[in-house]
Formats: sequence, C-alpha cells, structure tokens
Amino acid sequence: MSPSLLRFTALALIAAPLTSQACATCGCSLSADAAMGYSATAGWRVNLEYDFIDQNQLRTGYSPISPARVAAINDAGGDQEVERGTINRYYTAGVTYSPSANWSGTLSVPYIDRTHETYGSAMSDQLAPDDTSGAHSAGLGDIKLIGSYQGILPTHNFGLQLGVKLPTGRYGGQNVTTGSTVGRDPVFFYNGPNAGSALDTSLNPGTGSTDLILGAYYYQAISQNFDAFINTQVQFTVAHDLDTQDADFRPGATENLSFGLRYERDPRWVPQLQVNVTHKSPDQGALADNTDTAGTVVYLSPGITTALVKQVHAYAFVQRPVFSDLTGYQVFPHWTGSVGLSYAF
Repeated sequence: MSPSLLRFTALALIAAPLTSQACATCGCSLSADAAMGYSATAGWRVNLEYDFIDQNQLRTGYSPISPARVAAINDAGGDQEVERGTINRYYTAGVTYSPSANWSGTLSVPYIDRTHETYGSAMSDQLAPDDTSGAHSAGLGDIKLIGSYQGILPTHNFGLQLGVKLPTGRYGGQNVTTGSTVGRDPVFFYNGPNAGSALDTSLNPGTGSTDLILGAYYYQAISQNFDAFINTQVQFTVAHDLDTQDADFRPGATENLSFGLRYERDPRWVPQLQVNVTHKSPDQGALADNTDTAGTVVYLSPGITTALVKQVHAYAFVQRPVFSDLTGYQVFPHWTGSVGLSYAF
C-alpha cells in the first residue's frame, strides 16, 4: 500500500464518528464539496443545487414493510401512523469566499418544496386511495453559515469546520385543536379524511431551531489519476426560538460521513464514486415523533462532474441506498438525485 493511501486510511479511521447507531429521516447526504473537488484557491464560488428525494417505500429496521402490516398495529388497538409517501425537492443556493488558502466561509440558502401523503391511524380496511390525506408545504429553509480553516498542513488539504444553522425557515409549530398561528408562520394542514389536522412538525420547511455544526475533511491524490477524500460533519440543536408548548420540537442530532474517489485523468470529465453514511438521533419535544425519526442509512452515490466553460462546472449524482436500519416505521426512497452548477471567480 502506498504512503499516500496509508495516510488517507489512517485519517479515515480518525475522522469516523464514534457512535454506530443512527439516522434515517431522509435528506440529501451527498457531499457537494467533494463533487466539485476541494480547493485551496482564494476567490469566490457560487453554487446552485437541486435535490429530488421520493420517499415512497415503508421500511422498518433493515427491511420494507407493507402498509397493511403497519395498519395491523391499529387493528390491535395501537396508534401508529401509516404513511404513504413524501416527495422532497430542495433548491439550494450557496456562496463561498476564500480570502486565502487557509480560510473560507460558505453561506447556504435552501428553498424546500414538500408533498406528503398519509393514511393516518388507519385500520387494515382503510387503505384505499380515498382514505389518503395529503398536505403540501413550501418555503425558505434554514440558512447555514460554515467557516473552514485548512492551514494546519502546508499542503492545505486538511480542514476543520465550524458553523451554525439559523431558524430562518418557515416553521409554525403545531396547534391541532385550534389551527391558530404559532410564531411567525401559519400551520400547514392536511386535506382529505384528516382535513383540519396539522402537518407533522418535522415536515415544515424550517425546524425553528439554532444548530451548531462541526466538521472536518481531508483529500489526497493516491495515484496519478485518482484523488481520494473523506469528510465528516455533526449537527445538533443548541437553542429553539419558540418556547411555547405548541412549538416544543427539537430535531435530533445528525452525523454524516462521506468518502470516495475521483478519477482525474481528464479534467473535463471527472467520474466519481461517493459512499455517504448518515446517522440521526430521535427528534425530541412534545410535538416530536420520537419513535419514527432515527436510524442509520448508507448510500452508494456514483456521479460525474464536467467543465462546461471556463470556471463553470456542472455535476450530477444518483444515490442508491445499500443499507438502512430504521427505528419505527418510516417512508424511504429507492433512490435520490442531485444536480448542481458551480461558477468560480
């Protein structure tokens, strides 16, 4: 094994999360920084990304499960939601400024469009199309500000990150009995059989929370044509801007680990393979779904980055789940898709 590969493997083991339990609530875990290629070049970069996630399969633990089997819990006197699916569309604009090879800062602004369908607490004989309730929520998501320092090594290929997620997204808490406005935004409601019931708090575009973000990354050429990378990031809530009972919701901590290879023989076309691992703890609070919001998910993510014109690059990736260990009963995607466009100057 080459010295470069040995160093990369050692850092991968150091940077890996110490916990082994985890995440499931599905979001895009693709590393956009790795997709474009890390750089220590001073200047600006503008990035636009679109992510599509169709959660259309019910799963529990490691396996899929039919809606009828989940509804059987209610037949026996339980109170379990039988979800049908959720379609998520994320539109994210990002700006990165690097005053020098040592420092950079990134502003990320998402817009989220989400459609959700559920059978509610249906019995086994209540799973017809007419028994479905649906809701649509859309709006500004939570803005992230992340600073990076990569002056530790003279090669500038190892960086540390510190950031914050701000409660800028549309978030109304939840008040099922009155439908009143909570905080600065209205509650989203279902139509269909569950008309008048408020949308699950975790499906709002924003979370109402301020989160701290910690991360690290490393990249290294391991041969003439291949570059390897690894990055890890942890995000957890440190404050909530709405402290009423109607807004008692705190998203669970999330840990992401990504690693992979880029084939750099032709800079105009750079195929890449990422492995993305996500860990999420259960949501907390009176309005949280504590039993159906945690687990571990591993994605295999092939993609390609291409140079369109000078300083303008595009990338496209497909994420395929290869492992999941989900708590409770959750809707899960068969695949997710991401495309992006980047301009550096």
